[in-house]
Parts: sequence; structure tokens; C-alpha cells
Amino acid sequence: MAVELVFEKKPKIVLQLNDSLLMIKRSSRHIIRNTDQLLGTFFQPIMFLVLFAAVFGGAISKALPTGVSYLDFLMAGIIVQTVAFGSTTTAIAVSNDLKKGIVDRFRSLPMSNIAVLNGHVVSDLFRNTISTVVMLLAGLVIGFRSSASFTDWLMIAGILLLFTFAFSWLAAIVGVIAKSVEAVQWLSFVIVFPLTFASTAFVPSEGMSPVLKAFAVNQPITQVIEAVRALILSMPIGNHGWMAVVWSLGIIVVAMPVASWLFRRKTSN
Repeated sequence: MAVELVFEKKPKIVLQLNDSLLMIKRSSRHIIRNTDQLLGTFFQPIMFLVLFAAVFGGAISKALPTGVSYLDFLMAGIIVQTVAFGSTTTAIAVSNDLKKGIVDRFRSLPMSNIAVLNGHVVSDLFRNTISTVVMLLAGLVIGFRSSASFTDWLMIAGILLLFTFAFSWLAAIVGVIAKSVEAVQWLSFVIVFPLTFASTAFVPSEGMSPVLKAFAVNQPITQVIEAVRALILSMPIGNHGWMAVVWSLGIIVVAMPVASWLFRRKTSN
């Protein structure tokens, strides 16, 4: 008597989710196994925080509102800057996978192509979360204090996670289109450096020239910084909260499908 075996075919979305979870696990392991990356995750944010506080603290503290120290003012800017520069790790990881041929091996398997990008982007959330926690602990050691409530910190975490997710997808585009890892590094620098330094990360916008101020106050990183800063200092958040969310969602809506399309196009050749 013949026995007929029936295998239940899983829905496509379930298979894609399983593939993405495997790629997230793979990319997250690199954070621990890659010593250079791990050291950068811990020490780079601390270095930026201590140096900026020491170099600019005395000169800029006079321009701040009464009762606000430069270290407390700086914390939001350093956090967002670290997240923005940290997203370049996604670009480098995507570029490495494409250049080293690992994606070609994945193509021979019955797996979702986009899972590779999902893995790198989500692991970037873990990496930047570690950097942020380390930076906050270092800030507390050197004198940072916040009057934010538990609800405020939840809002801060939500804004930062959304912004990190958005910027990581933007970085994924850079990783796909760049022809080398070196190109990834300078392209990321060209994009991130002007946005972080031509913002209110380190100085108030009041002292900027009219042209620079117009750019600084109307770009996404400033909106995220001002939203986080207001919550940290228990100050009125104004329009910065919803503007930060709108900017982040707008970047995701554009960057996510573009990165996916470029990745499929490049790996199908």
C-alpha cells in the first residue's frame, strides 16, 4: 500500500520572515565576532562625547538657556550623530556581501533575496542601541543629568529607533550602488557629515549665518536632535516631535523600496 506524503506549503510571507530572521542572526553575530566593530561601538561615541564637551563646552555654554549645561545640551546631538555615522556599517556590510560573493551563494538557495538587506538593517538597530546606552552611561559618569520622565525616555527610544531604521535603509542604497568598500566610506561621509555638522547638534542655530541657519533648521537630523533634546531637558517639544517622525517615515517610504529594487537588480545580473 503506497503511502502518500503531503507537505504543507508555508505562505510566502512566512518564508520571507524566516529568511530575514536567519539573516538578522547572522549579521548580529558579526557585532560580537568582529573586534574592530565592537571597539568602535563602545569607544567612538565616548570619544566624541568627551572631546566635544571639553573643547566646545566653555565657549558655547554662554549661548545656552539659563540652567542648561553644555554637556546636557550636547548629549542629544552626539547620540543622533553616532546613530547617523553608525548606519554606514550597514552600507559597508552590504557592499562586502556583494563584493565577496556571499550573495551569489545565497541565490543558489531557496531564500528571499531581500532578507540580506533586512538582516543588516535590523542588526544596525542593535548596534546603535548598544552605542547609545554606552554613551549615556559615559555621560552620567562625566556629569550628564536629565530630568526626563520614563514616558519621555520611551518617546526618545521610539524616535531614535525610527530614525536609525530610516538611515540604515538609506545607507543600504549606498552599499548597493558603491563599487567598492572605499567608495562606501567616502559616499557615506559626503552624505552624513554635512547633515550632522550643519545642524544644531553642537551649537544653537541662533549664531549661524542666515543661509546656514535656513538649511540647518529645515533638515531631518536637526528635527530629530531637537525632539530628543527637548525630551531629555524636559522642555517644550513643539513641532520637532512630529517633524522627526514625518522625516523618518518619509525616508523609509522612499529608501526601502529603492534599496530593495537596486539590490534585486544588481543580484539578478
